[in-house]
Amino acid sequence: MGAQNGKDLLIRMDLSGAGDFATVAGLRATRLSFNAETVDITSLESEGGWRELLAGAGVRNASISGSGVFRDAVSDARVREAFFHAEIPRFQVVIPDFGVVEGPFQITSVDYAGSHDGEATYSMSLASAGALGFTVI
Repeated sequence: MGAQNGKDLLIRMDLSGAGDFATVAGLRATRLSFNAETVDITSLESEGGWRELLAGAGVRNASISGSGVFRDAVSDARVREAFFHAEIPRFQVVIPDFGVVEGPFQITSVDYAGSHDGEATYSMSLASAGALGFTVI
C-alpha cells in the first residue's frame, strides 16, 4: 500500500437506519483508534518472571474523532440529532486501499467554534457501542 491522501479517510454515518450511509460533511481531519484491555494472568510460575496475558480476554473498543468546517448539511443535522437523542447509529470509516470498519458508535461530544474573521468549525468524538466489522476493499 502506497501513500494515501488524508482526505480519503472518510467517516460515513447511516442517515436513516437502513444502511443509507453518507459522508459526514465538512471534515478536514479524521482519526480512528483501536484499543484492547489486557487481562494479566502472571503468577509465580510464569517463565522468567515475565508477564503473561490471557489471549482473547479483555474489552476491545474503538474511537473515532473528526474536525472540520461546519456546513449545515444533512449529515450535520443527523449528527446533532443523534447526539441530543443519545442514539447509537451505525458508522463506517473508510480507510483508503485498506478497508471499511463498520458498526454502532455513540457520539460522545460535538464542539462548535468560530472566530469573527474565520469560518465556523466543529469537532466530534465517537465511541464504539458494539461489535465492529471489517471489510477489505
